[in-house]
Amino acid sequence: MAGSRWSATSPGRRRGPELERAILEAALEQLSTVGWNAFTMEGVAACAQTGKAAVYRRWPSKADLVAEVLRTGLPPIGDIPDAGSVREDLFRLCVRMRDVMESRAGQALRAVLHECDHAHAGRFQDVVRAGLHDPAHQLIRELVERGIERGDVRRDATSPFVADVIPAIMMYRAKVCGSEWTDPDLAEMIDRVMVPLLRA
Repeated sequence: MAGSRWSATSPGRRRGPELERAILEAALEQLSTVGWNAFTMEGVAACAQTGKAAVYRRWPSKADLVAEVLRTGLPPIGDIPDAGSVREDLFRLCVRMRDVMESRAGQALRAVLHECDHAHAGRFQDVVRAGLHDPAHQLIRELVERGIERGDVRRDATSPFVADVIPAIMMYRAKVCGSEWTDPDLAEMIDRVMVPLLRA
């Protein structure tokens, strides 16, 4: 399972980037354990072993700090090397997407979206778009184009809706149904939905 981008920092007199890393790690820990509603700047300061003022100087509000934690903590999806077929390429992409959402930051993000009020939801949805949705859509389009060039995807399978299918199913099953995505589940989705869609 992918983790956060920050390494543990030993307590002591810290300044600058070292202190910021400690605060962000503490904030992620708080989100992971107490969620959005019980998350406090005071709790983060205590966990980071620093003063509350040091947190507020960098992030004026709880929402500012949480947005930064999620933005910087989500692991990147990265590139998908050519596995020889669109089926294998898409399966590897789905595994990467699942790992991002099962990381500590991904789990915290899901909790925040579930708990936060409407006023903050849009801001955190922007984090989802930038950290997961947009990179995933771009990669799906690239994998479809790769498949077209390879000859195992029909040439007209370039509709923007095609790129929506995998993220939509994965997010729906995770958020609405509470399902965990196992490798066999991902393989079945690719084999029964995406491969017929792309090769019909």
